[in-house]
Amino acid sequence: MRRKIKNRNIVQPDFVYNSQKLEKFINYIMWSGKKETARKVMYATFDVIKEKTSNPNPLEIFDLALKNAGPAMEVRSKRIGGANYQIPVEVRPERKLALAMRWIRDAARGGKGKPMHLKLADELIAASKNEGSAIKKKEDTHKMAEANKAFAHFAW
Repeated sequence: MRRKIKNRNIVQPDFVYNSQKLEKFINYIMWSGKKETARKVMYATFDVIKEKTSNPNPLEIFDLALKNAGPAMEVRSKRIGGANYQIPVEVRPERKLALAMRWIRDAARGGKGKPMHLKLADELIAASKNEGSAIKKKEDTHKMAEANKAFAHFAW
């Protein structure tokens, strides 16, 4: 029997940059329902990105960072004949975006000693240049998928 189709929440675009991805990322940053605080952090991050990169549109750097941090392959665990195998599978576009956002957020939260908007700006700039913690996480995921390529024939 097939699973029930999930009704996904469609996020309204944010009111400064008119971007759905940005509003979704603000939701990822938000803690304890404090959306306005998350918005302030995000817009302060964009101001820092404008200063550091001399790019008048920080949304381009944000989109490039998300594109670079999203994995193409990941491993999924599957039980076959009493053994668990790590099977490499392609990542759907929605999940790719969700993982990229989560990894960038977690990398920024991991750094200590600086305000969140500075850590987040540094991580977004690094990810747009294909470096940083989020990109390392993506590369580790790809290495794991490559190492388990032999089990690809078990894929769903």
